[in-house]
Amino acid sequence: MRQEEIWDVEAAESYDTPGRGMFAPEVLGPTVDRLVALADGGSALEFAIGTGRVGIPLAERGVPVTGIELSRPMVERLRAKVDEATLPVIIGDMSTTVAPGDYTLVYLVFNTISNLLEQAEQVACFRNAARHLTPGGRFVIELWVPELRKLPPGQQAVVWHTEAGYIGLDTYDVLRQHVVSHHFHFGEGKEARLGRSPHRYIWPAELDLMAQMAGFELESRHADWSGADFTADSRSHVSVYRLPPTPSTPATV
Repeated sequence: MRQEEIWDVEAAESYDTPGRGMFAPEVLGPTVDRLVALADGGSALEFAIGTGRVGIPLAERGVPVTGIELSRPMVERLRAKVDEATLPVIIGDMSTTVAPGDYTLVYLVFNTISNLLEQAEQVACFRNAARHLTPGGRFVIELWVPELRKLPPGQQAVVWHTEAGYIGLDTYDVLRQHVVSHHFHFGEGKEARLGRSPHRYIWPAELDLMAQMAGFELESRHADWSGADFTADSRSHVSVYRLPPTPSTPATV
């Protein structure tokens, strides 16, 4: 299934959950606060900006934001909130599409780099981020840690979340580093609705190597946007990569 088919009109319409889930103030607030600081007074480019969950409040905080997004239905939802002059968006793939201008910050949130299903595409995403950044600029990635330790021998699926009316289950193909997330939504009756999305999972060490190939250095890694320590038990991480600054010119005598 192609990404364009996954992020369709139905997905776009169900994506926004104002005030709860990924839109809850306790989730969104620390994300925007950290990105404001990392932008360091410059402009930001969001890869896979979606419906503007992060990009819109970041722009409202005074950071000029541009987006790249593959899904036209997602952009249509974003356009119902802000116009092109307020937040320009280029339709295209985040691994190859070029946005005009230079940026101090490029960022990818909520596991989105894993939507690229080949390692070469993920490496290209890093290189595309570097292409857009000024010297000393940062590339920020929010990504989950693969939960393969939960897989006993012979088992290929992990239930990673349950709550009233919802079960989240991942099936793994460890040879290809692929995982399919299954989202089951149901009410009190016998009917249920299933949504699925494929991903290529990335270990933190592999992510660091991709960064090095694109000229980045790891500046920091935390377990969340608030700066909690990243440990062996962390389920996700926020990794900040930085390009080297412009080499200083030797002083003349």
